Amino acid sequence: MTGQSTKMRVWKFVKVACLSLTLVLIVLLLVAAIRTLSLDVNAGLQLAQWEKTNHIAPDISQQQREQLLEHFREAIRIPTVSFSETDLNTTALAEFNLLLERAFPVVFSSDLVKHEVVANYSHLFWAPGSDPALTPYMLLAHVDVVPATESDGWDAPPFSAKEIDGFVYGRGTIDNKQSVMGILQALEYLLERGYRPRRGFYIGLGHDEEVSGLGGAVNIVKVLKSRGVQLAFVLDEGLAVLDGVISGLDGPAALIGISEKGMANVKLSVTTAPGHSSMPPSETSIGILAAAVTRLEGNPMPRMFGYGPERGTFEHLAHKFGLPLKFIMSNMWLFSPLLGRVMERRPETNAFVRTTTAVTMFNSGVKINIIAPYAEAFVNLRIHSAHTLQEVLEQIRSTVADGRVKVELVQGFDPLPVSSYDEASFGFQIIKKTVLDLFPQLSVAPGVCVGNTDSRHYTQLTKDIYRFAPTWFKPGDAQRFHGVNERISVKNYEELVTFYFRLFQNCDITKLPEPHGSGHEL
Repeated sequence: MTGQSTKMRVWKFVKVACLSLTLVLIVLLLVAAIRTLSLDVNAGLQLAQWEKTNHIAPDISQQQREQLLEHFREAIRIPTVSFSETDLNTTALAEFNLLLERAFPVVFSSDLVKHEVVANYSHLFWAPGSDPALTPYMLLAHVDVVPATESDGWDAPPFSAKEIDGFVYGRGTIDNKQSVMGILQALEYLLERGYRPRRGFYIGLGHDEEVSGLGGAVNIVKVLKSRGVQLAFVLDEGLAVLDGVISGLDGPAALIGISEKGMANVKLSVTTAPGHSSMPPSETSIGILAAAVTRLEGNPMPRMFGYGPERGTFEHLAHKFGLPLKFIMSNMWLFSPLLGRVMERRPETNAFVRTTTAVTMFNSGVKINIIAPYAEAFVNLRIHSAHTLQEVLEQIRSTVADGRVKVELVQGFDPLPVSSYDEASFGFQIIKKTVLDLFPQLSVAPGVCVGNTDSRHYTQLTKDIYRFAPTWFKPGDAQRFHGVNERISVKNYEELVTFYFRLFQNCDITKLPEPHGSGHEL
């Protein structure tokens, strides 16, 4: 009798547990379904009444079109290469200084614009607004580029600015001379047409961004700090317009970077006794280090997808996916682990899932018949927004787990703070409006830069830093960034000029409209 009673109690417990689990699943699915149907974070400001301003139309003539393209091609032909922090092509940088003055005479001669050279090759422009009560903003770009060699497989010499099928080829066409020239070209046109800004602005052009910006951006920031400058927002390079890049998305999307990953350069080294190769020990310095590197590659950093601002990216784009992806994207609170597992399978999406680990240099040995007494490897890590530099270093030591391997931090910093992107965020909404003015068919979403920019040096001047230029990337174009056959279409470069032309004017509103609001937390 006792055994039967026990079985009954167990059976009742199982039924109650199954019923409870079923109810929980039903509730979760119901909540997820309601959120899928109702979530539209792109409502609000698109429905609101923006402050009316008197816009100057771009109206670029054919002669101006030819001239702006030629100035851009001249910029690409100047090899402003940064090889290292101490090895810059200063001759080319000096030549570029002269090009800017020649290409944009109104900017450099206008009483409305103050210009100064910082650290010999960087530029700082300041245009006071007619309303000093409005907090100024700042646009950033950089004139230096990474090295490029035609023998790598370029279809045109990397500093030729050759036009092929409507595209200008050359190093710097998408990183980042298109912004340098586009910003100043837009300002040149506005000043020619009598533009006087209501809200003041700065333009900062760094000369060594590709090697950390310690000479250019850092010194520009020092100048601004010494003058007590605070900024409404900063806009730098970073993310772009993705067309056909995000699988399943209906139409192209403009991603505005609201943060960027942190970075760590770590050196692993092993020191052992030297010896002759005819009498090798059971383990050599190279073998010990190789085993440590293998463990690092075989044990990637933990998945952190959904714990950083990438959640906002997918929620902003959810309405542009079909089912079942729309259901998943609208409910990141529920499906982040599943989506993270899928994304980690491809290198380009794995970068958004975790802190990435890349072994980039391995050095050892002096002669083929000598046991190397010393071996070293360098690891570059890009740190996820929910991770810290200290946590990454602890994870490396735990994974290597070998006291013979010395782990040293060469250089590093935490991920950048997340800038605001809600309906009350002035900078984000102004950039978004400008994008939609020019490309009404686009979806706009916040994003995270997996690389680093000069903007990271500006955190003391503003809490809102954005990383975006309306450069169009189609499938495969991301590999051109720092790679072979970097290029931009002639049409897209003109669109960049028009984008900045509109942005200057859109920034002149005094405040954002009252949002009608979608009622969803971002």
